[in-house]
Amino acid sequence: MKLSSPAFKDHGPIPAKYTCDGDDRSPELHIDDVPEGTESLVLIMEDPDVPTVIRSDRMWNHWVVWNIPAHTKKIPEGAKIGVEGENTWGRPGYGGPCPPAKHRYFFKLYALDTKLHLQAGSTKSDLLAATEGHVLDEAQLMGTYERE
Repeated sequence: MKLSSPAFKDHGPIPAKYTCDGDDRSPELHIDDVPEGTESLVLIMEDPDVPTVIRSDRMWNHWVVWNIPAHTKKIPEGAKIGVEGENTWGRPGYGGPCPPAKHRYFFKLYALDTKLHLQAGSTKSDLLAATEGHVLDEAQLMGTYERE
């Protein structure tokens, strides 16, 4: 399975448009080679570079989405697709990069053999627990952002 974006290259800089310094909209994402038997997709965007004085686990969850239709090939810029969970700001939906220094942002895509029965607003921890034993494949796209 593959995850890419026309907005930025893997390991490349995320344009400010998709951050708190811009429109704070999610970038367009492309999904390829979803395995047979996939019933739904999960997407998580996370930043593991948070200073421990802010988060002891060093993780900031920017976007948590599940039950994305398995046939999805493109998630348009700013789209709401699937069921959205709670990000670290305590709200559903996308929250773009807004770091004090250069950080890495991982978009993680999972193909599941089931649809999940989680309430909207559930946390990433709830989501990951629900995916156990159901992941058929996964893909990752990483971008960086540094405020000027």
